[in-house]
Amino acid sequence: MVKILVCYYSRSGNTKSMAEFIAQGAQREGAEVDLKEVEKVGADELLGYDGIIFGSPTYYGTCAAPIKELIDESVKLHGELNGKVGGAFSSSANVAGGNETTIINILQMLMIHGMIVKGDPRGSHYGPVSVGIPDENVIEECKAYGRNIASLTKKLFG
Repeated sequence: MVKILVCYYSRSGNTKSMAEFIAQGAQREGAEVDLKEVEKVGADELLGYDGIIFGSPTYYGTCAAPIKELIDESVKLHGELNGKVGGAFSSSANVAGGNETTIINILQMLMIHGMIVKGDPRGSHYGPVSVGIPDENVIEECKAYGRNIASLTKKLFG
């Protein structure tokens, strides 16, 4: 069974809700999923996963400092995350609040690690986003994202 980490930072609870729905989708696809707040994850733990999905609220068009701090700490693992599956999602307070730039920033960091990133030709191309509290559409996008990431991870590691 493939193992996926959904690692998030959330102050309002919106990003946490998204993380929970993504985890549900990945579990439905048959993955073992660990859902953890970023403060409870050390860089060395990332090595124990086949897939890693980061979630962050958007702060000034990029990820929250605790997410960036963990990824910065992971520099010591450079090359060791190569070939693992990566993903990202974000929440914000405004429609043009920077969700996509936040996701792209995270994905760029994962790609520098050599991780594999899957886009989606429908819906949320880069990863799910929510403006405020996740609505029914966002919930379904999150569950689908979890399934898609788990499906790719299973193809590569299952």
